[in-house]
Amino acid sequence: MTRSYYSNTFSYFLPDDSDKILGQLIRNHDFAVENLQRNAWIKQIEILKSVLTPFKNGQIYFEFSIPRMGKRVDNILIIDDFIFVVEFKVGDTEYQKHAIEQTIDYCLDLQNFHEGSHHEKIVPILISTKAPEIENVFKINNNLFELLKANQNNIAQIINQTLLLSDRNKINPTQWENSIYKPTPTIIEASQALYRGHSVSEISRSDAGAINLSKTTECINRIIEKSKTTNSKSICFLTGVPGAGKTLAGLNIANERRKAHEDENAVFLSGNGPLVYVLREALVRDEVQQAKENGEKLTKKKSAIKANAFIQNIHHFRDDNLISSKAPDEKVVVFDEAQRAWTKEKATSFMKSKGKEFEMSEPEFLIDVMNRHENYCTIICLVGGGQEINTGEAGLSEWVIALKNHYPNWDIYYSNLITADNDYLNDKTLKDWLKENGNAETELHLSVSVRSFRSEKISSFVHAVIDGNASQAKTILNEIDTLFPIRLTRDVNVAKDWLRKNKKGTERIGLVGSSGGRRLRPLGIDVKNEITAEDWFLNDASDVRSSHYLELVATEFDIQGLEIDYVCLAWDINFYFGNGEWHYQSFEGTKWKWINSEIDKSYLRNAYRVLMTRARQGLIIFIPHGDNLDQTRPNELYDNTYNFLSSCGIQTI
Repeated sequence: MTRSYYSNTFSYFLPDDSDKILGQLIRNHDFAVENLQRNAWIKQIEILKSVLTPFKNGQIYFEFSIPRMGKRVDNILIIDDFIFVVEFKVGDTEYQKHAIEQTIDYCLDLQNFHEGSHHEKIVPILISTKAPEIENVFKINNNLFELLKANQNNIAQIINQTLLLSDRNKINPTQWENSIYKPTPTIIEASQALYRGHSVSEISRSDAGAINLSKTTECINRIIEKSKTTNSKSICFLTGVPGAGKTLAGLNIANERRKAHEDENAVFLSGNGPLVYVLREALVRDEVQQAKENGEKLTKKKSAIKANAFIQNIHHFRDDNLISSKAPDEKVVVFDEAQRAWTKEKATSFMKSKGKEFEMSEPEFLIDVMNRHENYCTIICLVGGGQEINTGEAGLSEWVIALKNHYPNWDIYYSNLITADNDYLNDKTLKDWLKENGNAETELHLSVSVRSFRSEKISSFVHAVIDGNASQAKTILNEIDTLFPIRLTRDVNVAKDWLRKNKKGTERIGLVGSSGGRRLRPLGIDVKNEITAEDWFLNDASDVRSSHYLELVATEFDIQGLEIDYVCLAWDINFYFGNGEWHYQSFEGTKWKWINSEIDKSYLRNAYRVLMTRARQGLIIFIPHGDNLDQTRPNELYDNTYNFLSSCGIQTI
């Protein structure tokens, strides 16, 4: 696959006909070329031919692809042991903030995801052609230079100054260009890329994770096609390790089927409200921006109609089908986080409060709705193990009970892990029934974590911490700390400074805490102050509602299924360590009360498990000092948790 629109050695680029170069750029562009883009390319070719004349050896790339971001770098120059990432702003008279962040983002993408760039020196250069000359600082950290600012007159001078820091090595451009690109997009980035038409193989890592995702997609497509040809109804249960990409797989399947088989009206359903709102808004913003860049007009309202049909709230789907007894338009439905569907008691109680009679669990009703189809249909359930975080979440058992008692004619396909692992189903009778009446498929389990490109052992570390196993946690942390820093502090301002210093470009930082952490409020961390998920996850650092501002705290309900780059987790004593084990409390009225129910304890454990696994690049845990003048914040309980986490090997700053 050719990654750029045009590439050549300096020695061939310099004498190459400028019109011929322009023609190649236009031919490779996916859309009609506007005059603005055409003129920008003409100016870039002119400037670079002038700038690069003194340099004998090197390689130039125009419009180098960055699939994870869905964008292209204006130019990349390979000279000696440097990768110059060049972004032109032709005609600009200043160095704009968004252009600075964009250029840095390109460099971070190459450094993190492009194998040939992992250990090379990368130099971001923003060229605002009409901007004043400024004094640059040639500072390098972890092989990445601070951004250099240039105008059209001093580019060569800046390149020469950079080359003075050479180690006299040479990058082989052919090997560099052909090295593996292994992106790990956030679910927001992935949904945008899939919606634009990129394949999973383009936006996901080219290793076991991508292979696993591709095999899973192929398996589910085979099941859907079989149901179609035999006029039968089928249900699939897809499992995966934390961060393995279950939601990505579900979005991919729904998107593929929606585009290739319009009659199926495939839809992605989730009971996770924040995830639905964030993904919808992200798709709309991206589609409107893409249209604008291609010279087209598209309103947010028009884009939202399509996005809202593709990604729906499962509860709205339920309510719509309560009104009508007809079969729904959708013949292929993906249920995200199916283990969180409501029990009969929860659903009945909720519907009663709405003045409606309802005598089914949510899984039973959802299968019943799809069972209205006279011919074929397929349900794909994405199931997480140990992720139930709220009262009334049914788990996988309710789905199996509904099939067993009411829908014996459905074809059942399930991940082989479901009958082998108690994390998914711990009822032996139901396991035995599944073995007799279903089809075990190894491809329906995603076994490789693709969430954090830094380390795949983070979930193991978190598991050890939640289990209270300090020695095991410490052993794991020793292996991952250089790749994925985890820090501890007693000062929230230190935590915030750590986040701000670590982030680069548009990397996202944020503050999270347990919804039960009610005594963080004296420190200005109010978990009851609800966020607007779209603003928190998508808006930039200038917006006080965004995660970047570090004012609004997201709880496990806001952030489950989503992720950001660097996280500060504020830890309260609703879950504290003492005498060799975890203790569980809820704050009611003016005091803490013990949690005695085992199911409620599991919800609290899972809440902290979710919060500890939301970071892609680094985590800092803030444990406040207590205040013995405040009976609700005794020093000892905070100190005990801090001491335990320290014994897990987490370094204090």
